[in-house]
Amino acid sequence: MNGQPVGDPTAMPLTGRLGRTPSAVLHEHVLAPQFQFEVEHLLGWYRVVERVLLAEYTRMGLITESEAAAIAVLLDTATADRITADPAANLSDICLALERHVLAGLTTVPPAWHVDRSRNDIQATAQLLYARSELLDIAEALVELTRVARHRADAVTHLPMPGYTHLQAAQVSTPGFFLSALVEHCLRTLRRLLATYDEINLSPLGAGALTGQELPWDRDRMALLLGCAGPYPHALTAVASRAWALEIAGELSHFGVGTSRFVTDLMAWASSAYGFVELPDELAGISAAMPQKKNYPVLERIRGRTAHLTSLALDLATAQRATPYSNMVEVSKEAGAYLHDLFRSARGVLALLRTVLENLDWRPEAMRAACDREFLGGFTLANRLTLDENVPWRTAQVIVGRYVSAKLAAGDPLDRPDASLLADLAEAAGYRLTDPAARLRGLDSEGQLAVKCSAGSARPDQVRDLLDRQGVALDALAGQLGRRRATVESAIREVHSLFAVGSPTGARGPA
Repeated sequence: MNGQPVGDPTAMPLTGRLGRTPSAVLHEHVLAPQFQFEVEHLLGWYRVVERVLLAEYTRMGLITESEAAAIAVLLDTATADRITADPAANLSDICLALERHVLAGLTTVPPAWHVDRSRNDIQATAQLLYARSELLDIAEALVELTRVARHRADAVTHLPMPGYTHLQAAQVSTPGFFLSALVEHCLRTLRRLLATYDEINLSPLGAGALTGQELPWDRDRMALLLGCAGPYPHALTAVASRAWALEIAGELSHFGVGTSRFVTDLMAWASSAYGFVELPDELAGISAAMPQKKNYPVLERIRGRTAHLTSLALDLATAQRATPYSNMVEVSKEAGAYLHDLFRSARGVLALLRTVLENLDWRPEAMRAACDREFLGGFTLANRLTLDENVPWRTAQVIVGRYVSAKLAAGDPLDRPDASLLADLAEAAGYRLTDPAARLRGLDSEGQLAVKCSAGSARPDQVRDLLDRQGVALDALAGQLGRRRATVESAIREVHSLFAVGSPTGARGPA
């Protein structure tokens, strides 16, 4: 393992097959932007991967501990300000740039360093580790959003507001009931993100270029050092597949679709037509032309960004489809060109929505007035006519419908009971009521909340019970998430401790 002298590394050719360096147009439009992205977001993970490979070289006896330590020191100095895309020196490739950077600092180079390895599995591993870190960050932000939604829901389980179907007032609901549905949506997404994490947390490292490698790399050990559950069992899948990107994007897209619907309700309720909710001035905007207006573009921003989650998920899928199942730049680079934008959009949605929920001010008077304008006890009244007066269900529906129509035609407020009218309408349908006044009692907003008794209903004590169970579920999911984070952090600390040089640059995601 005697090292060979290293001269000027820039004088050492990188290829014997090509006689020219990448063209200016290729460098400008493809290689340099890709290089810059990887330096900003993947460089730290490339250094982690290189350390794991060094550990394997020493385990196999191909380089010495001291040689590995010297390389590790130089890897630590490969920072964003020192690694640049250079068509002549490194073909504007980050893996080659790291190699050149280390070679420039060595007095002798171990001949076996870089033997039997490929950029294909190394790039796939760095990309996966980056996405895994982003997934953990997004899941943790989702936990905090869910906590806020649950806390705000708990305080407003008793406030009556109209619930809508087909954009028409239908039954009495509460803000707490609405927000507990948002909590349920978030919990579902958290469960699916954790499942996705476990599904994708396999290491491609050691798979080589296509069909495996020729040295006895310990892929299980390498996976463990990377905080992965194990290696990809199939070498081709390890380097050809970017299914993990599709799976993450798919779950974020699903979350965005549901979230956009909740935000659409908030947009309507914050409008002057409803006036159910209000946001503080620091979350509002103005009209440049109409000074009386207080707009809420933050809600439009949130809903708009949820669209990016779907469109970018579609971009990932479209870019991968109809490509050969092997390592392809089209899949490994172009298909993931906007993956960071997907993560950035998701973080933005979570941060903005959390801020909105923290500052949302419900307006009970406006919500109650909207309930009073409608006859939201119609369903209850029809039930009572059937259960207490033995009126067949469909006939009971007709009687209540006629009752509402008659009240509206007379201009009589719907919240003012009229027992005589109800009795007359029932008798016209062939049924004499024993106590029409009793059937009309308790149809106000509070009564409509109290009458619900099924699990998961809008009745305040049912909502509070659900929120308690949601809190238990959220704590459990947060604990599972924390354990996965701790496993990664512990693994990365161990990688940085190899060869007793360097120090962790942050196990949450190396810089």
